[in-house]
Amino acid sequence: MYLNRATIVGNLTRSPEMKALPSGQNVTSFSLATNRVWNDKDGNKQEAVDYHNIIVFGKQAESVAKYLTKGSQALVEGRLQTRSWEKDGQKQYRTEIVADRVQFGSKPKDAAPAPKPAASTTPAAGEVPDYSEEEIDPSDIPF
Repeated sequence: MYLNRATIVGNLTRSPEMKALPSGQNVTSFSLATNRVWNDKDGNKQEAVDYHNIIVFGKQAESVAKYLTKGSQALVEGRLQTRSWEKDGQKQYRTEIVADRVQFGSKPKDAAPAPKPAASTTPAAGEVPDYSEEEIDPSDIPF
C-alpha cells in the first residue's frame, strides 16, 4: 500500500494567483507558512517557519482566488508532487501540495470588515419576524 497525503494549517504568505490552463481549467497557486515551536536540549525555546507551495484546480481554484488574501488562514489537504525542469543547463525542482480540499480559516487582522447591509433584515427587539406560511417538505432540506 502507498500513501501520499499532506495536511497543513497556516497563513498565506501572498495573495493567490489564478491562471487558466490551455484546456480552459483554472489553476490557482499560493503559499502557506507554518510555524514550529520546541525546546532544545538546553530548555531554550526554538521557533522555525516552513513555507509550502500550494496549487489547486477547478472550481475550488476560483473560490480560493476570490476569498483568500495574504495573511488569511487556511487548512489544505492534498498530495505532495515534485516537478522538475531545465533552466540554463541546471535541473530545477519544486515540491508542492496539490490540494484536494482547502478550508478557509480566519481572515487577517488588518483586513477590512465586511460591509454592513444598508437596511437591516433582522426584526427589532420585541418584533415578531415575518415567517412564510408555506409548508416545509423535509426532502427539500439539503442535509
